[in-house]
This record gives sequence, structure tokens and C-alpha cells, in this order.
Amino acid sequence: MLYYGYKTFYIKNEASIPDNYTYHFALIAEETENDYWRLIEQGAREAAEENNIFLEYVAPKRADNEQLLRLFDRLIAAKVDGIITQGIEGQRFVDLVHKSIERGIPVITIDTDVKSSERNAYVGTDNYYAGQLTGRTIIENTTGEQYVGIVTGRLDAINQQQRIEGLKEEIAPHPRIQIVATLESNITRIGATKATYELLKEHPEINVLVGTSSLDGIGMVTGLEEIAPNKEVYITAFDVLPRTLDLIRSNKIDATIAQYPVEMGKKSVKVMIELQEQVLLDNEFFTETRILEKNDVQQSSGETR
Repeated sequence: MLYYGYKTFYIKNEASIPDNYTYHFALIAEETENDYWRLIEQGAREAAEENNIFLEYVAPKRADNEQLLRLFDRLIAAKVDGIITQGIEGQRFVDLVHKSIERGIPVITIDTDVKSSERNAYVGTDNYYAGQLTGRTIIENTTGEQYVGIVTGRLDAINQQQRIEGLKEEIAPHPRIQIVATLESNITRIGATKATYELLKEHPEINVLVGTSSLDGIGMVTGLEEIAPNKEVYITAFDVLPRTLDLIRSNKIDATIAQYPVEMGKKSVKVMIELQEQVLLDNEFFTETRILEKNDVQQSSGETR
């Protein structure tokens, strides 16, 4: 009942179960139909198929920490061989990781780390560094006083917080660049559009917009076009959705921070396989992160999020 009960509450996308699979791993995503998490799933499935592993992809329909934690708990009860999950801030997540490890189920955090937990490893972007890259591109490509409005996916998400902290650290020695406000997009394009509209309405001095999650850049462009279509604003986005790259090519987004979710998925499964047989000496596996500008995307299809 515990194993099948969560199907009522969560969307699940199963691969066909091989006759004699080696291990059964679970990948818990932030939300089901999120392009970024589907790319992580793609990479994880490729590695799983290569190694005769049954991989379950499970997630709340919409980003919801409480539901994700419930799902985590149910997968522990289901006695899978390993759990790959987004990290969530708070004691309950730490307790669930402890419970999983205590029952012999390794845990890898992916995309978002929780270092205070007993997780066996983290695979993904160095989110603090990604924020620093955002700050770097603003410093290098603007002059004079800059007033920054931030659109972030979720204020309670650790990875978003780390990106903002990295940005703040990078621009701290440059008093000409000031952050004036931060609003939440709820990881939706419409939410990012609304947040941008509100930012510019309340702070018309804003001349830099920063997005810290995948749909923010696209929504920021729409919001800017609605409230101030002729205003010159330096825009940095996050991730490389095809639409984001199109907006860079058309000079509506100036730069985006690229990360590589397919590689994250592949690496997480490979690390989990190692954890079935040994203790790892290294427990942080950072995947590539870099700035992409117009010259970088002219001939590149990129990896989407």
C-alpha cells in the first residue's frame, strides 16, 4: 500500500521495467512537467538504461515542498535502492535523509544541496558560483549607476537563495550596482511577467533585471514590453530554453547562465551506482556552469531547460 499509494497524489512517468534490473533508483523532481527536470530525467534514464537500472521519475504536479517531502518518505518505505532528490531547506528534509541512510538507502541531492544533511553526495551546479557569474556579466557589460530588480523562482528554494547570495557577493565591491527589490515568479512565465511589471511599477529606476530560474528571462521580457517597451534594461536570465536563446539572438536578453541538466542526470545515476558498493571520498560533483551571450548562441542549439 505504501509503495503504490502515492500514485494517487503524484504524477509518475515510468520506464518499462526490465526483466532482471540491477537496481531500482528513484528520481524526485521539483515538479512534473518542468523542462529542466525533464532534461535531468533524460540524462538519468540514459545512464540507467546503459546499466540495466530501473529508474522511477516522480514529482508533485506543481512545486510544493510539503508534497515532495511526503513523496520522499513514501519512497523510503518502498525500499528503493537509491534516492536522487532536490534538496529542501529545513529539519524535516534532514530527518528524512537520516531515515533513508539509516535504512541503507543512499541519498544524492541534485540541483540543490543541503550540506547540513547526511546526504551521500551532491550532483549539480555550484549555485553560489552561478550567482557570481551573473554579477560578473553585469559588472563587465554596464557602466554608471545600475539599479537591479531580481525575479526569482521561489524565495524558499535553497538554489535560488544561493544564486542571489553569489550575485550580492560579486557586486559588493561595486557600489554603482545596487539591488533594489526581489520578487517571486513561482517558477512560471506568467509569474515572472507579473513580477517584472510590479518591479518596474514600484521602482522605475530599475535598469537591470536578473532572473534566477528557467522561465524568468522569458517572463521578464514580456513584462518589460508591457510596462516600458522603450526602456533600456540589461537583462540576465538563467538556463538555456530555446525561447531564451531566441531572445538573446534578437537582443532582448543580454546573457544567460547556462547549466547542463542532462549531464547532471547522467552523473547522478553513475554516482548512485558507485554508492551501492563503496563509500565515496568526494561528495560534491559540480557540473559545468558558464555565461552565454549573443556570440555564444549564434550557431548553438544549446541544451534546453
